[in-house]
Amino acid sequence: MTPVRMMLFLAALLLPGMLQAQAPPPRSFPLWPDSALAADSRRGEPEVAKDYWVRNVHTPSVTVFQPGPRHRNGAAIVVFPGGGHKIIVWTTEGTKVGEALTRYGLTVFVVKYRLANEEGSKFQVDREAAWDARRAVQWVRAHAAEFGVDPARVGAMGFSAGGELVSLIADNPEAQDPLAAVASRMAPDAVGRQSARPDFQILVFPGPHGIPGTAIAQAPPAFIVAGSRDECCAAPAVALYEQLRKAGVSAELHMYAEAGHAFNLDESDRISILHWPDRLADWLADGGWLDAKSPPPAPPGNPGGERNRTDRR
Repeated sequence: MTPVRMMLFLAALLLPGMLQAQAPPPRSFPLWPDSALAADSRRGEPEVAKDYWVRNVHTPSVTVFQPGPRHRNGAAIVVFPGGGHKIIVWTTEGTKVGEALTRYGLTVFVVKYRLANEEGSKFQVDREAAWDARRAVQWVRAHAAEFGVDPARVGAMGFSAGGELVSLIADNPEAQDPLAAVASRMAPDAVGRQSARPDFQILVFPGPHGIPGTAIAQAPPAFIVAGSRDECCAAPAVALYEQLRKAGVSAELHMYAEAGHAFNLDESDRISILHWPDRLADWLADGGWLDAKSPPPAPPGNPGGERNRTDRR
């Protein structure tokens, strides 16, 4: 058994309460300086939250879930919950995911992003939501030392609409829209100078927006999971996998029989679906992302996660 697999095995034996006792409590941070959001006439309105969801997000943020210091391996995952860009599924695709992934030694950053399909919204998926997604990855890299994160092991994970955001920032070019400059209302700051391309991507029943990717040769390694009976998102999951495979990008696809949309972490009576997070843990371990060391440097001219196409397949 490799050291990483031994670590995962031992971690699984620990009581969750013991791990949580060692870990700092979650903390939230705004993604943008105040000047970046000044043009939003609804800025300052409070978020609306009920049951499992949040909406009316006008101050995008990250909430940080940290493992205990002795358990931390330096890898980070930026999580984008779904909700059709109408709401953010904050619990089952956000906070619960953050808590679960810290048990693998990961530092997790769960994002509240601006919602394009909410009633009365003037935001767009390709603009404000995508800006928030890129900014979140940049924010994590800019604050890597503060949270004990290796800036070369920052992944992105998205559920449904959040998976669309992951594909937009991982499988497509950086936004060239001149309005992107308006998003920050300032010259690039220490956060904006960081790379927004994740080092690996995890797409959980991803929606169709952003798929097929248009910069697939630069895409980072991918783990994709969906249900075979998902009318919305089975086809995009397969399509993206085929794109990545044909481009020579390392990718793994799991399509679960009889599964529909939004099975999340533990909401199924099918054993195979209940164990999909184990397959993700295997993939992370096999790719070396859970090793407590930095991956090898990227070859010249090979930005972001593309270095992994040869050394992590």
